[in-house]
Amino acid sequence: MTEERVEITLAVNGHDERVTVEPRWLLSDVLRRECGLLGVHVGCEHGVCGACTVLLDGEPVRSCLMFAVQAAGHQLTTVEALGTADHLDPVQQAFWEAHGLQCGFCTPGMVLTARALLDRDPHPSEETIRETLAGNLCRCTGYQFIVDAVLLAADKRAEGAEGGA
Repeated sequence: MTEERVEITLAVNGHDERVTVEPRWLLSDVLRRECGLLGVHVGCEHGVCGACTVLLDGEPVRSCLMFAVQAAGHQLTTVEALGTADHLDPVQQAFWEAHGLQCGFCTPGMVLTARALLDRDPHPSEETIRETLAGNLCRCTGYQFIVDAVLLAADKRAEGAEGGA
């Protein structure tokens, strides 16, 4: 039996998205299928791998563990909001420069988690970076290049802040 659908508004990447959903639909599925945001990857569907990570009011959350209706009234950020091919976000640029990605499946979740970390701690230690990224799994690479990328992103953001002052 199909549940009755409800209309909700999701504030995604600075735009309101009105969608009609069943209350049981997961946020990850709605972002991908209804909003066309394919940077939200679905891996384990148990909240373990971190591939589906999005920012909810600036904090990383597993979108596969949340119902879409729970996100109504909150600000959502997906990797699509960070930069463009011509102008990458400093975190994206650092991942590219430091070889912090290989196949790219885990990268959106890693980048968003790193960005949230740098927003609250502009100069994190390597230990803090490792602890923060512990919930994001990568099957392609050792994590050293990813940690290096976050450290580089911190430097790039600091340079950008100094250059703008």
